[in-house]
Amino acid sequence: MVKIARWNHDGGTQSGFVDGANCYALPASQSVSSLLEAGLAETLTRAAETIGSASPVQLADVQLLAPLVPATIRDFVAFEEHVEGVRKSIDGVAGVVAEWYEAPTFYFTNPHTVTGTGEVIGIPAGCEDLDFETEVAAVVGRVPGSDGRNLTAGEGHRHIFGYTVLNDWSARDLQRREMKVSLGPCKGKDFANTLGPWIVTADEFEDLHDAEGFLPVSMAVEVNGEAIGRDLLSNMGWPFGELVAYASQDSVVRPGDVLGSGTCGSGCLAELWGRNGSRTPPPLKSGDVVRMTVEGIGSIENTVGERRDAVTRVPARIRPRNRVQVPSSVSPGR
Repeated sequence: MVKIARWNHDGGTQSGFVDGANCYALPASQSVSSLLEAGLAETLTRAAETIGSASPVQLADVQLLAPLVPATIRDFVAFEEHVEGVRKSIDGVAGVVAEWYEAPTFYFTNPHTVTGTGEVIGIPAGCEDLDFETEVAAVVGRVPGSDGRNLTAGEGHRHIFGYTVLNDWSARDLQRREMKVSLGPCKGKDFANTLGPWIVTADEFEDLHDAEGFLPVSMAVEVNGEAIGRDLLSNMGWPFGELVAYASQDSVVRPGDVLGSGTCGSGCLAELWGRNGSRTPPPLKSGDVVRMTVEGIGSIENTVGERRDAVTRVPARIRPRNRVQVPSSVSPGR
């Protein structure tokens, strides 16, 4: 199994491969980004060469970072069960809107606030309903001869370089306000995303796909050691190849782009709040430990930190809606 990671060791950041209990660093001139640009086939060759020649460092002696610095992050909402529960939680309405079934839907989130496993995630200012979202993310790599535009589902599948675990942290009370404006989410989401613990290359999953391209691997999340939710990745409404293809339509996908699956069924608190009719289990609080595990990839774990004490909302000024400039009654220089 080829695992691609980034880590801190002896005060420096390195990129390379994890094999068993050891880390093997790439030469300083190479990075995870250069592997994504090289493509999957070349990366597998470099992995064999690096593991066979580089001096190992114990995995236990490094601090894992997010396995890449994403170019973009598109987060889909591909699990019907999740949509159903969260709609009940946020809008108080049962069922799934018909438009969800017509095509995949995603939003762009912030690639600059990506965190790794083990990091402390602070609660954003004004948030009382902190939540997590249990997801798998596909990482795009280069395919020779492709410009990443208007891909078919088969071509989209070939652009998947590997997979990692994604926690799309969510401030649900901030999100509820934002979504009433029919735009966003924005501050309810952009404060943190966790990726990790590494990227497992796509070839490791190739024999697991079913006839329609879905991956029946298990996903689970727990808080403070207590199981919260479990699902199969194959319960997505679209396989990842179709999500990549959809993202590329009249647009482009590039190496380093990250595409989240969206939250699996029972993979967040808000969905359970909708089903239970109450905030049960309760929102996350400082000191809580969230652990997500995906079969064939691994686990990420983060502790919730303190809430930032600040007022960030800025009310709108109600303007007069003039269509022409109103002359000033004061002459210049007076």
